[in-house]
Amino acid sequence: MRAAPLPDVRFLLLAAIVALSVLLVWRWWRSIDRGAGEPLRPTPLQIAIGFVVNFFDTLGIGSLATTTAAFKALRMVPDERLPGTMIVGLTLSVAAQALIFISKIEIDITLLVLMITTALVGGWLGAGIVSRLPRRPIQLGMGVALVVAALFMTIAQLNKMPVGGTALSLSGGALLIALGVNFVLGALIMLGIGNYGPTFVLLSALGMDPRAAFPIMMGSGAFAALLGCLAFIKRRNQVNQPAIGLAIGGIPGVLVAALLVTSLPIDLLRWLVIAVVAYAAIGMLRRPQPA
Repeated sequence: MRAAPLPDVRFLLLAAIVALSVLLVWRWWRSIDRGAGEPLRPTPLQIAIGFVVNFFDTLGIGSLATTTAAFKALRMVPDERLPGTMIVGLTLSVAAQALIFISKIEIDITLLVLMITTALVGGWLGAGIVSRLPRRPIQLGMGVALVVAALFMTIAQLNKMPVGGTALSLSGGALLIALGVNFVLGALIMLGIGNYGPTFVLLSALGMDPRAAFPIMMGSGAFAALLGCLAFIKRRNQVNQPAIGLAIGGIPGVLVAALLVTSLPIDLLRWLVIAVVAYAAIGMLRRPQPA
């Protein structure tokens, strides 16, 4: 009797993303203290922010830096609860992106699994650290994160990114470098440093086809955030109302960007985003005035 064929690894990754997304929603729902009087129904503005930042995230502009800038400008979330609120609110949209790009783009599946695993471990450890930090270290860390984000956006705008090669896999020293850096990036996601720009630069510099970076960076971001945000939820580090707004507005933003958009003045929008992110970075890094 012939043995049944093993499940496709790509299918297992997609199924794991769906299962972890369901677990996230369930844990988030269970964590809400309905007797505390916390507002839960998001405002139209919070939903609109979720749509816009995830729309641009799918186009490659990023969502962590732009969400930080929006929340900081509107004073919508206390600085010490920004990482938890963003990660919890944006993760379902990142999971939707990962489902789309992992299923659509060809890549060596072993490399994809290894990169996701290292980011996942880094994200889990990073969330445990960030969720315990007091206000000022988080402000400084997120200020640095915004500076890094603005730097990578500027590099991309000036066409100074490595052009990459044609490889769909890595081996030897190049593989070890990629795995080590991806572990660090997975941890830094929990502080608001997006992994898309650094991952794209890293893999292109190592000679990979730039298109192969998309399932890696989105898959790594999704798994790291899906497990990492469970630590934030466990300690109730998120502000639920704006986080729910990000989640509700985010997935439609991803789908519109991925399926409907054909042309936009993206270059102009990116320069605008860089200016806003730089302004928010200054606000985070500036020492608070004494009361």
